Amino acid sequence: MGHIISVFVRELPAWYIFGGIFLPVAILLLGIMRYLWIQLEEVNEQLAHTRDPKEALQDYYLLYKQLKTSKWQHSRKT
Repeated sequence: MGHIISVFVRELPAWYIFGGIFLPVAILLLGIMRYLWIQLEEVNEQLAHTRDPKEALQDYYLLYKQLKTSKWQHSRKT
């Protein structure tokens, strides 16, 4: 089996190995890496615009407190 592979590699031109195998695979990998880089940049941009979860929880608590206070005042009036 090893003899067949060595004969095949010896008879195969170097430009065919480079142009037909190495170059397309390398271009495909570079394209995948570029695509993932663009996706990562979009996620980083979205994360930059999101709020801190601690602040969101505090805002929710303040809203809850205001609603509770307004309901308490409304029930006292009636």
